[in-house]
Amino acid sequence: MPCGSRKADRLRARRLPGGQAPVWLFDLDNTLHDCSRGIFGAIDSAMSAAVAHTLGLDKPAADAVRKDYWRRYGATVIGMVRHHGVSAHDFLERSHSFEISPLVHSEYGLARKLARLRGHKILLTNAPLRYAREVLKTLGILHCFDAIWAIDHMTLQGRMRPKPSAALMRQVLARLGVRAQRAVLVEDTLRNLRGARQTGMRTVHVFHPGTPFSAGHNGRSHYVDARINAIGTLLVGRCGPRIPCRRGRG
Repeated sequence: MPCGSRKADRLRARRLPGGQAPVWLFDLDNTLHDCSRGIFGAIDSAMSAAVAHTLGLDKPAADAVRKDYWRRYGATVIGMVRHHGVSAHDFLERSHSFEISPLVHSEYGLARKLARLRGHKILLTNAPLRYAREVLKTLGILHCFDAIWAIDHMTLQGRMRPKPSAALMRQVLARLGVRAQRAVLVEDTLRNLRGARQTGMRTVHVFHPGTPFSAGHNGRSHYVDARINAIGTLLVGRCGPRIPCRRGRG
């Protein structure tokens, strides 16, 4: 079942039509596909190699830098730009230079499930654009999205501001021309969901034990409207097309 036209060929999201249809902002890694089976290992290895090459470090030191900047800024590339003056584009190209398609795995029938999900769909990812498009093409769902918003586009006042920046979330909403209450962020990383809640968005946590630094989390945080482990769950029960709904307790 087709999801729609190939609107995702646009690099940036344009203003969406008015109305009440939900606007789904989907994360990519460990949300739309399972990264624990290969992608995360490849990204970590390539990222550490890029850090080591750029800074002249051995692997253990480069691993430490990569993890530190990820924790502090939400993306290693931000630390590399801020503290070492590297080119963000060049670093992202180097750190994602591996064959993507053999490593991509997702739940069965993902394109069909996205097609059944009422509303507009935007990809909102801290990954670089080229990588994001390749993953979506491999999954067969590129055409399901109205647009892609990648880290290449996440610049505010001359500085990179990826998720969990609340300012970024507000910029996205302004560009789309939608109220925060109409938008739902579907995401595996809790701190990104917290940033979305600060803007008034609805939030869905895709819980995945393979998410870096989040495997020990239990329960549902107060800024999470729903907690799921598969995109298909959005179609049924409490997480059905009626989301965004008012936040319940739990």
